[in-house]
Amino acid sequence: MASKNDVQHRLITAFQRRIGNPLLRRLPGQQLLETIGRVSGQPRVTPIGGRRDGPHFWLVSEFGERSQYVRNIKANNRVRLRLHGHWHTGTAHPLPDDDPKARLATLPRGNSSVVAAVGTDLLTIRIDLDD
Repeated sequence: MASKNDVQHRLITAFQRRIGNPLLRRLPGQQLLETIGRVSGQPRVTPIGGRRDGPHFWLVSEFGERSQYVRNIKANNRVRLRLHGHWHTGTAHPLPDDDPKARLATLPRGNSSVVAAVGTDLLTIRIDLDD
């Protein structure tokens, strides 16, 4: 029998894949993360929320290593990030030892509230930006 977390993960990711992400990707101010698909080798663009802090960008994945973009990062950690309409390159690092709830408190409140509410396996990601 599927656990509550499995059901929640399936429902939220189905909504994100079919409705949320396609809409958010079109918004000009939306932060976007581009990874390379671990199977397809094609670019995969995911709307995210986080904050730049100097040469780093921080975000928290609501489903941790179950998130497709995290799985892509683990296969190839070179990424692109769109901030304020401009693309930046960088290297992404999952940080399982970081406290994701404490990290969410330092990130923009709107996105952090949603991640905290629907997330089941929170995982901090740090992107070291090249520029």
